[in-house]
Amino acid sequence: MLSRHIHHTAVTFFGQVGGLLLACAAALLLPADAVDSTDLLWGALSGVGSGVAMRFLNRGLSTGAMSVVVPVSAVTGVALSVLCGVLVLGDRPGALAWLGIAVTVPALWFVSGGAAGAGKGAADGLLASAGVAVQYLALGQAGPGSGLWPVAAGRVAAVVVLLPDAARHARRLKLPPFRCVQALLTGAGAALGLVLYLLAAQRQLLAVAVVLASLCPALPVILGVALLHERISRSQAMGLLGAGVATVLLTLG
Repeated sequence: MLSRHIHHTAVTFFGQVGGLLLACAAALLLPADAVDSTDLLWGALSGVGSGVAMRFLNRGLSTGAMSVVVPVSAVTGVALSVLCGVLVLGDRPGALAWLGIAVTVPALWFVSGGAAGAGKGAADGLLASAGVAVQYLALGQAGPGSGLWPVAAGRVAAVVVLLPDAARHARRLKLPPFRCVQALLTGAGAALGLVLYLLAAQRQLLAVAVVLASLCPALPVILGVALLHERISRSQAMGLLGAGVATVLLTLG
C-alpha cells in the first residue's frame, strides 16, 4: 500500500535499512555461540535475494497489479524453494507434509484472488519469486551457532545491492518524516519475519519452513475482513480454508 503513495525505490531502500536496524538489535539480544564466516556468507546471499525480491515486488505493487504480482511471486517462490530443497538439499518431507505442500500452491493462488492475465505485473512477480527462493534457501543453510547474525548480514547485503538503484532515484528518497518511518517499519516487519523463519528452519525441514512462511498472503485477507469489514470472494474463502488445512498438515507432517 505504501508503494502506491511514494516511489517503490524509497519503500524498498528504507525498508531494508529498517530491517538492518531490527536485525542488528535482535542479533545483539540473542547471543551467538560462535559466529561463523560461512554462515554470514549464506546470510549475505540471502540478502541479495531479499533485495531483488523486494525491488520487483514493490515495483509490481506500485502499478496496482496486486492480484497478479502476489500470487505469481508467492506460488512460484514456494515451488522453486521446495524443488531445490528436495532435489538439491535432500529434504524428505513425509506424506502429510507433501499433501500440505500440494494444498498450499492452489490455496495461495486463490487467497490472493488469482491472476486473470499476464503482463508487467506477472514479469515482476516472476523476478520477485526468484529472489524469494534465494532468500529462503540461502538463509536456511546458516547454522544455529551464529545466532541471528546471518539475518543482519543479509540486510547489509540487501542495502548494498539496492544502493545503485537508490542513487539513480536520489530525489525520490526525500520523504516526509512520517513516510520515512512507515517505510522503515515495513522493512523491520519483514526482517522480523526472516528472524522467525531462520529459527524455524533450524528446527524442521527447509521445505516445510518455506511453505509455512509463504502462507503470509492469507494474513492481509483475514485482517481486511476482521478489521476493515471487507468482503471476500468465494475463491478467496476457498483459499483461506486451504491455507488452514495446509498449515495443519505441514505441522503434523
